[in-house]
Order: sequence, then structure tokens, then C-alpha cells
Amino acid sequence: MISNRIRLDQYHQEGYSRGRSGWYVLFWWLVQGSLFRFSLHPMYKWRNFLLRLFGAHIGKGVQIRASAKFTYPWKVSIGDYSWIGDQVEFYSLDRIEIGEHCVISQRSYLCTGTHDIHDPKFGLMTKPVIVKDGAWVASDVFINPGITIGVMAVVAARSTVTRDVPANEIHAGTPAQFKKYRFDESREKRQLKGIGL
Repeated sequence: MISNRIRLDQYHQEGYSRGRSGWYVLFWWLVQGSLFRFSLHPMYKWRNFLLRLFGAHIGKGVQIRASAKFTYPWKVSIGDYSWIGDQVEFYSLDRIEIGEHCVISQRSYLCTGTHDIHDPKFGLMTKPVIVKDGAWVASDVFINPGITIGVMAVVAARSTVTRDVPANEIHAGTPAQFKKYRFDESREKRQLKGIGL
């Protein structure tokens, strides 16, 4: 019988490390649910301080809303002047790397963990998520484990990203697909030539 092939009572995380001890993880969750979550709107430096205190790499000028959530901040890096919106979720079982001048808009979910659907024990699998410089992940986007969003790329609102998004491309939909280029490089070259550069 098919239903007998999955044994969740034998679930395993063999080979996986959270990167910190259990008490440290619980302490972070306590801090996140109190000092971080209930900080006032303009207290970006305070929230950045707390994340750095727990091992995150946070660049200068980063703005993170108080309702954003980080599973394991020591597996997260965010480059200079990037913005993280309300209720963004960093499910950081693996590395999440955000470049400089990026926007991750409200309610987006960056997922680094999944399960082996062919394993009767439903084993955990993790892969990093990388968002490169200047990219914009719009509202309510789901990003699958192992995805890279390229430099200056855009993912439209409420999209599901199941494959990499190349640099300067706009992708939308479920699954997200190419729609157009963000910047018309040939037009920019013509404009620069017109002003003598």
C-alpha cells in the first residue's frame, strides 16, 4: 500500500548542522520574538546590531523591518544599502546571500530547505539562495532552494521561482518565466553616444 512507504516517525536530518547549539538557537528565537520584533519602525541600526550579534553579516545602511524573520541569522549575509520588507522570511537552513542595493519586498519567502520525496524517511535537503547586487524580489515571492537571482534582475509580485533568474531579466508567474529585460542596454549606449560619452 502506497501510504505505508512514508515513515515520518523515522524522519532524519543526517549530516545537517544548524551551525549553533540548541540553546543558542532558542536564545535567538527569544530575542527575535521580543527585542527585534517589537522594536520601533526607524530602529534599523538596532535590528542590524542584533543580527550581527548572532553572527549575520550585515552591510552599512541596511534597512530591515521589525516583522522580518530569520531562522538562523549566522547563515545570512546582506550587502550595503539593501532593504528587507515587512514579513519577509529568511528560512535560512542553508546560506542566504543578499547583495548590495537589493530590495526584498514584503511577505517574500526565501526557502533553503526541502525534503527528499523519494526517501521513506523524508530526509532534509538544503541548498543556498543567492540574490545578487541590485536585484528586486517583489511582494509575496517564493524562492525555491538553490536559486540564484542575477545582478539587476527582477522577480514580479506573487511569483514562484523554480529556476535561476539571469542578470537584467524580469521574470513573473508560477513558475516564474522570462518577460523582458529590465534595462535596454542598446538604448543606454545610444543615449551615452548622443551626449558624447
